[in-house]
Amino acid sequence: MLRDITIGQHFPGNSVVHEMDPRLKILTTIAYIVVLFIGTNPIGLVVSTAFVFLMYAIARIPVKVILKSLKPILPIIIFTAVLNLFFVAGTPIFSWWIFTVTWEGVYYAVIMMVRIICLISGTSLLTYTTSPIVLTDAIERLLSPFAKLRLPVHELAMMMTIALRFIPTLIEETEKIMNAQKARGANLDSGKLTQRIKALVPVLIPLFISAFRRADELAMAMECRCYHGGEGRTRLRQLRFHKNDVWAALFCVLIFTVIGASGWLCGLLGIG
Repeated sequence: MLRDITIGQHFPGNSVVHEMDPRLKILTTIAYIVVLFIGTNPIGLVVSTAFVFLMYAIARIPVKVILKSLKPILPIIIFTAVLNLFFVAGTPIFSWWIFTVTWEGVYYAVIMMVRIICLISGTSLLTYTTSPIVLTDAIERLLSPFAKLRLPVHELAMMMTIALRFIPTLIEETEKIMNAQKARGANLDSGKLTQRIKALVPVLIPLFISAFRRADELAMAMECRCYHGGEGRTRLRQLRFHKNDVWAALFCVLIFTVIGASGWLCGLLGIG
């Protein structure tokens, strides 16, 4: 299961999505999340799904990567669908004991499943196509107006990016510790819930020690390189908007407008 967590991973490439300005990608991701909760209707979700899969196709990221990122949250998707399936009132399809399945329940179950899948896939695309260093610069530039309020913008951007960068490392470290404990006879996959929780103690303690050790080594390395935050810092790559970024922004605005107006379109067509 740990191998299926792909948060924070970066897949290098030279596609249009990879070459987009990172600031534009961050703003587009935020806008996509907003319109995803606005367009809660068939047309809006179809366009949202088509948009995110089109971006994956342009970025040349395999479909198996998307499925791999969705596997860890599959229980959440199923649980959300079941809640909507059995506990939404409406026209009944069939009843069994205290459970009643309605057409409205089926409709909202599908809507919620598609929304969660699009949400995870759309936000994961940002880290898949943007390196941590570039992402740090983009976050810092977007938060730069808050520097006038004496907000430590550079430090905040650095902390967020380091945390995101070390997620795959900590996952790999956790898997190694679990395999080592299993080799010593630890039973981590069976037993009652309380037994499983107690069995995780020998995993969590070495993991915390390893995380603190990595943090100390990183801090020492930054001090040895005379790191003093954003003071007097220059950038190897200057962020600039190009012609392709303008076209990409216009395309995203068009798609998001269609998703936002999808409720009106559904009402006009009598859908949903």
